[in-house]
Amino acid sequence: MGSGCPRPYHSSAQLGKRLISDFVSYSHDSEGGLYVCMNTFLGFGREHIERHYRKTGQCVYLHLKRHVIEKVPGASGGALPKRRNAKLFLDLETNGDLNSDDFEYEDEAKLVIFPDHYEISLPNIEELPALVTIACDALLSAKSPYRKQDPDSWEEELQASKHAKTLVQLDNGVRIPPSGWKCSKCDLRENLWLNLTDGSVLCGKWFFDGSGGNGHAVEHYKETGYPLAVKLGTITPDGADVYSFDEEEPVLDPHIAKHLAHFGIDMLQMQVTENGLRDNDIKPRVSEWEVIQEAGVKLKPMYGPGYTGMKNLGNSCYLNAVMQAIFSIPEFQRAYVGNLPRIFDYSPLDPTQDFNTQMAKLGHGLLSGHYSKPPMKSELIEQVMKEEHKPQHNGISPRMFKAFISKGHPEFSSNRQQDAQEFFLHLINLVERNPIGSENPSDVFRFLVEERTQCCQSRKVRYTERVDYIMQLPVAMEAATNKDELIAYELKRREAEAARRPLPELVRAKIPFSACLQAFSEPNNVEDFWSSALQAKSAGVKTSRFASFPEYLVVQIKKFTFGLDWIPKKLDVSIDMPDFLDISHLRARGLQPGEEELPDIAPPIIIPDDPKALDIDEPSVMQLAEMGFPLEACRKAVYYTGNLGAEVAFNWIIAHMEEPDFAEPLVIPAFGEVSSSGAAVFGAVGLDNQPPEEMVAIIISMGFQRNLAIQALKATNNNLERALEWIFSHPELEEESEPALDMMNMENNANANILAETGSEGPRIKDGSGRYELFGFISHMGTSTMSGHYVCHLKKEGRWVIYNDLRVCASERPPKDLGYIYFYHRIPS
Repeated sequence: MGSGCPRPYHSSAQLGKRLISDFVSYSHDSEGGLYVCMNTFLGFGREHIERHYRKTGQCVYLHLKRHVIEKVPGASGGALPKRRNAKLFLDLETNGDLNSDDFEYEDEAKLVIFPDHYEISLPNIEELPALVTIACDALLSAKSPYRKQDPDSWEEELQASKHAKTLVQLDNGVRIPPSGWKCSKCDLRENLWLNLTDGSVLCGKWFFDGSGGNGHAVEHYKETGYPLAVKLGTITPDGADVYSFDEEEPVLDPHIAKHLAHFGIDMLQMQVTENGLRDNDIKPRVSEWEVIQEAGVKLKPMYGPGYTGMKNLGNSCYLNAVMQAIFSIPEFQRAYVGNLPRIFDYSPLDPTQDFNTQMAKLGHGLLSGHYSKPPMKSELIEQVMKEEHKPQHNGISPRMFKAFISKGHPEFSSNRQQDAQEFFLHLINLVERNPIGSENPSDVFRFLVEERTQCCQSRKVRYTERVDYIMQLPVAMEAATNKDELIAYELKRREAEAARRPLPELVRAKIPFSACLQAFSEPNNVEDFWSSALQAKSAGVKTSRFASFPEYLVVQIKKFTFGLDWIPKKLDVSIDMPDFLDISHLRARGLQPGEEELPDIAPPIIIPDDPKALDIDEPSVMQLAEMGFPLEACRKAVYYTGNLGAEVAFNWIIAHMEEPDFAEPLVIPAFGEVSSSGAAVFGAVGLDNQPPEEMVAIIISMGFQRNLAIQALKATNNNLERALEWIFSHPELEEESEPALDMMNMENNANANILAETGSEGPRIKDGSGRYELFGFISHMGTSTMSGHYVCHLKKEGRWVIYNDLRVCASERPPKDLGYIYFYHRIPS
């Protein structure tokens, strides 16, 4: 064929299989092939193609279909290699049963004209117009948009290193202890790599998670040529993170168990129970990775509706765990899966960019049972004999969902590990902004918090209410019931580190749940409290109570904190979380007899002449960061609200958390310049004659409506002090103002326009009893939210089930004491 002719369609169709796995807009499979609209280039499964044709009138589709056939015995060619090129075939998600030398693929491409289903086989260069041929060829050769969006997100499927099979290991007697490692060339104890040739432990620099180091591991390679290293702290029975200096990329080491055993590391010790050893011959397993994943116990796989796993796309386990918990709740099931036909019918022309469509698609994938079927080898053999194959689906891939829900978010759109609690709140925010009916499913989590603030000097009080979705419980370390054991363990650990001996068996702090609940109910000091009674700063305390109890109570254990070096750290503790919880005693009571309220006077606003001269109140920053917000966002919030305290800065965060640069580092502009958030710094005029957003946020934080704040600032030429005076001199305007800003979020959202009713007045709550029963929890393994792994345990049909990405099994030992986020449902009165 001449160089000017298009490529043959058979080879193009093989490339086109990349579309099959992640272009399907309404479902997670392409059984019956994939239909790609030649106008929008959106992909649809067979069961949804008629809906798209009826809705849009588009009649030309490219139909891609794959046939799996059995090889002729002894055949040496003609089969598609398992992975001819990893960069080309990463999107292909074929069934594991077919990833062998016994089968080959044959791909078919056709043009289909609706409504008559007229088919034109490809290639058909002679009969089709040149533009149509070019369009088909370009479509089949296109790379997945989700790979283009974040190319680093799809490097999870690694190649085996060329050095793995022939790796030479020196017999130098080196033995690696299970912990207490340190770089042999510096004092670093983080981001350490074990060279698999000579056993050197050295620090990295720019591998995987981007953590810091002095690059001694790569320097050692340049000096010695020893090619493979494994990251210490990532070794589990399932594998480890291995890097090849020679190949300059993360790799697989099929012989990793043997290579680690050379240095005394037994990565397979958790499987000895299946090899015939008695349980009492095995040391008790105490590490988080072992206990939370229930390693060493043979778990029975679960199949059917509600027992569908989710593929880890590369540090997406936080998303998988949260979505499994969300779609175990009946209100979310009804809202999205129960309304699925209607949502799909009213979805916009591009359903990949519609939140409700993607939620319905994901929910259906998890709950339908279509993607969680037990293997049936007899059926597989019969299908192969007929030269047909019905894929045996095992879990779903949430690529399209993750791409949409994280779009524009600086953290969730990356391939880094994230905080499951932050993602839960991000998801709830999106649910709130995309209403699907008269009732919002996120209302089941919503509750009102009554905050009582008291001036310690005047003894006067102020009561305020706010909406929340999570109960955050502090870890009462001082209440540990095994303090003597902890002290003895710490002494042994330090001695072992000094002598470079294996560390003693871990002793975990045991914290009573009652102590954490008590710590939650106790008063907390208010930083930089300004007393309106004294007209000055004073000591103040705040207590929180439930003004209403939610239908579903989400409890977060505040395990993550910051060290003196500002590095996030995790408290490895065991808390005896109850199966049944009664928090009725935390019901708010309001203003009590004998209490006197603080005067309703706003603190004076101090606007610096030079914004750069403004110091940032670090205690307020840390207080916000401990709530789970990104550190840089907290610094910006405190700066842009003039160091008025964590409470005012918290309101700024709520108003700005959806902005693209929310978590970007603080850049202090010169006086009068426009800040990165699109508003001017104090005193400068905003864009399009709009008041600076920071000034608006300050006025809103004082309890005034947003539209009233904007009106006051415009009336006073953006003078903050005069704007406050203007508001107080126009009380009638405050009474007339109505919160109608939620309607702005409904623009360009077809589902919201068609399905949603007008918003109700006031906060939506489902108050009731304060008695709850545990039905799920999300656990985290690792040292901080920036690394590690999440799994989810849910109680279904009377028994606990573990959801560990694609693996869904009956739980034998649910680690309820090691959870991070707990889900309780209200017990009917």
